[in-house]
Amino acid sequence: MPVRAQPKSSKNQIDGIHDGRLKVCVTQAPEKGKANKALLKVIKEGLQLKRSQIELYKGETTALKVFRISEISLDQLRQRVAEVLNPSA
Repeated sequence: MPVRAQPKSSKNQIDGIHDGRLKVCVTQAPEKGKANKALLKVIKEGLQLKRSQIELYKGETTALKVFRISEISLDQLRQRVAEVLNPSA
């Protein structure tokens, strides 16, 4: 799953789609892996995943990251993203 990270934000949240990537904001600064850990937590909780289902696959030191999501179908993942982005729908 392609992600655009926004570290040092005012909130921890999934904040929409940006250039085809899920935009995820975290309050942590991008130092010593703190922002990456926060990103994992926000995505895990927002998309109702278990920790074992998500891992940072690519982009450890850049804002453009790729997370590997397992044990869930692409349709289920899309549905959960849609629910997070449109909670009243």
